[in-house]
Amino acid sequence: MNRREFLKTSATGAGAAIALPTFWSTAFAQGREETLVLISENGPNNLDIMGVGTNRPGYEVAWNCYDRLISYGLKTLEDGTQSYDRDTFIPQLAERWEVDETGATFYLRPDATFHDGTPVTAADVKWSFDRAVSVGGFPTTQMATGSMTSPDQFSVIDDHTFRVTFTVPDNLTMPNIGVIVPSILNSALVLANATPDDPWGLAYTAANIAGGGPFRLETWTPGTEIRFLRFDGWKSGELPPLRRVIWRTVPSAGNRRALVERGDADISFDIPPRDFAEIAAEGDLKTMSHPIGNGMWCIEMNVTMAPFDNVKVRQAIAYALPYEQIMAAVVFGLGKPLFGAESNVADTMEWPRPTAYHTDLNRARTLLAEAGYPNGFSTPIFFDLGQGIISEPTAVLIQENLAAIGIRTTIEPVPGANWRGQMAAKSMPFMINFFSGWLDYPEYFFFWTYHGQNAVFNTMSYQNPALDALVDASRVAAAAGDTAAYEENVKASITLAYEEVPRIPLFQPWLNVAMQPNIEGYVYWFHRQLDYRTISKA
Repeated sequence: MNRREFLKTSATGAGAAIALPTFWSTAFAQGREETLVLISENGPNNLDIMGVGTNRPGYEVAWNCYDRLISYGLKTLEDGTQSYDRDTFIPQLAERWEVDETGATFYLRPDATFHDGTPVTAADVKWSFDRAVSVGGFPTTQMATGSMTSPDQFSVIDDHTFRVTFTVPDNLTMPNIGVIVPSILNSALVLANATPDDPWGLAYTAANIAGGGPFRLETWTPGTEIRFLRFDGWKSGELPPLRRVIWRTVPSAGNRRALVERGDADISFDIPPRDFAEIAAEGDLKTMSHPIGNGMWCIEMNVTMAPFDNVKVRQAIAYALPYEQIMAAVVFGLGKPLFGAESNVADTMEWPRPTAYHTDLNRARTLLAEAGYPNGFSTPIFFDLGQGIISEPTAVLIQENLAAIGIRTTIEPVPGANWRGQMAAKSMPFMINFFSGWLDYPEYFFFWTYHGQNAVFNTMSYQNPALDALVDASRVAAAAGDTAAYEENVKASITLAYEEVPRIPLFQPWLNVAMQPNIEGYVYWFHRQLDYRTISKA
């Protein structure tokens, strides 16, 4: 795609002819007032949050079909919409808990069962936590962000009492117990389907639910549809108003828009900015848009590959990017600009925070010359085709501006199914990427994306012991209640990262949702997926 093709697509895409699916009448016939029909671009590729390469839609399955020990409370925002409250924990499978300096003890609901009627015990909880810290990859790293790294930290006191032992003071331990990863599995069911080569039963749970959450799996056709039924035996909260959820995968943005506009879908989730802006302007549907907490679209450069090992090259690119054009033509203003601040020195705890970089091609050329590249260089621009609605036009605009300072580029889309693998391989020298941290704390973002010990989302291969020490110290200071030290370390982390600039922030996006006027109870969650518990149809 070139600039002319991009602008033509932006101007005419909404008017293109679309062929609509015809499956909706049967869905609505099955108790419309208790059935939610949901559409999105992508569906789950794995039903287990601990599975290898589970995508974000897979998180939604795990969130609704499994319990955790605790969850998060809700709060009402200034615009009247609801969001999870990161600072409030509420009971879920554990009806109460006690926390001291050495650990946390959880007292389980005595009447909780899994979907097959098996009672939930502390042995299931321990097995599930053991699994989370042992399977490797993202789940194990996630648990490590809360200093939970060994099965030795988890113990069964009795059938309904479970304890987590703290190894170090860490402000992120309790928040991590409430995220999706430590979901509680029916250990006997999984073990019955495990093998010596797969002791944690990952192959079984990839396509089957072994939980006791508020919804159970009815049917799943990968890439097409997944259906859930309410689990009427759920004891870990108020029974959801919905009896059935039908989630259809509709890859075409035009089809999704038409389906929700004509009333054949109740909710269209994660809508592209342009469609959302037009739907909101029309006013026929209920629309909600929330800033994605701890999230940003960025340019990320692998600092182990020349010329991106030179900080002046990275700074030159930061001054060459077409920030305003991206905000206008790609995001349609639906995001927070993360550029144009007075300084890169953080003087507040604002996060995500804008950098001081802005479009200044003359300054970019000067920095390139100082770095030893007066005539520029060549590089590919990689992006995730699965997020192409944002990343592809962004790449086109960036390509044009970089050409103006002598940097010659080719645009290299990577299929969404291969993106995580490419990231893990650290094979891309220059990429457009989005990252959002579940726990809305700046030190959490920095652990995942800058810390030298983290091999998952530090796509820049950035190694800076000084920054690592600041991130680690932030977590300890927060746990100790030392607010002054915590804020000092966080501000220093931001300042150092923005001056070294291995990643160039572009904007903080918004999560856009359109729904029928009779839908109530939508809540924004840190995992950026739907929670069916609170949704109802008037």
